[in-house]
Amino acid sequence: MSAGWNTIESDAGVFTYLLDHLGVKDVQFEELISLDADFLRQRRPVYGVIFLFKYPVGEKPQDGPFDGSFDYDIAESRFFAAQTIQNACGTQALLSVLLNKDDAINIGPKLQEFKDFTGAFPADLRGETLSNSELIRDVHNSFARASPFADEAQRLATEDDDVYHFVAYTEMGGKLYELDGLQPAPISHGSCSTEEFPDKVIPVLQRRIERYPAQEIRFNLIAMVRDLRIRAREIGDQDWLYQEEQKRNAWQWENALRRHNFVGFIGETLKGVVRSKLHEGDTKYEEWVEEAKKTTSARLTERRKAQGVANGEEA
Repeated sequence: MSAGWNTIESDAGVFTYLLDHLGVKDVQFEELISLDADFLRQRRPVYGVIFLFKYPVGEKPQDGPFDGSFDYDIAESRFFAAQTIQNACGTQALLSVLLNKDDAINIGPKLQEFKDFTGAFPADLRGETLSNSELIRDVHNSFARASPFADEAQRLATEDDDVYHFVAYTEMGGKLYELDGLQPAPISHGSCSTEEFPDKVIPVLQRRIERYPAQEIRFNLIAMVRDLRIRAREIGDQDWLYQEEQKRNAWQWENALRRHNFVGFIGETLKGVVRSKLHEGDTKYEEWVEEAKKTTSARLTERRKAQGVANGEEA
């Protein structure tokens, strides 16, 4: 990993264990496959949602937000940080919810110390402090997918590039807020209580998605909720508890795989196969290659035939 911030996936298992590694207690993430307020209500308490979308690189700037209104006052009294570095927006979105819910969540001593330290800072300085936090950066980078190829090139994105961005939505002080580090202040979307949050946030998200062409489907929405195992234990639902434990095991396995680069393993496996064929005799390797070519050719022929039949039926 480099000394900078690496890209991480928008994934419930990644986000859950990222916060766990930062010392946060009893919090997990749940992916929403549809804009469904009932789904959110069933997982109360819901602390906030993280929304991933394709950033409109060519969109012209304007004086105010497309939806809602800037609230500069709350930017000083609550945790709001300007985004000052690339690839950190996912973790910054998580912290935007988390550090404004420390009255309901045990955020752990390290993040509490970070929040207390930056409490009197303006948004831009909070962002700089966040981007320079070795603790948060190292935990963030530990969940980046391993790659054998490093691209050190830096350039500005164009309208042809696919650039993605994370923003957070949460309730603070009786209002629904959108927390986006690329904006000058939190965006207020009107009155909202903790109980009303599932019903109030869905229309806001719908309006945001409607700004995109109908064919655009590259969105991801993840809710920050209380650890669902706690609720399962409270109501004595052993089946639910078992499902949640299995989910955690799967997340840990997937996160472990993300840390490994399998290119070297695949290369060594191929070398071993080739070496074994060479040891079988001078002609075995050539025969093996020719057999593989014939098998591939036969598969391609069958695929073309199947496509031709399908096209004939459709016509």
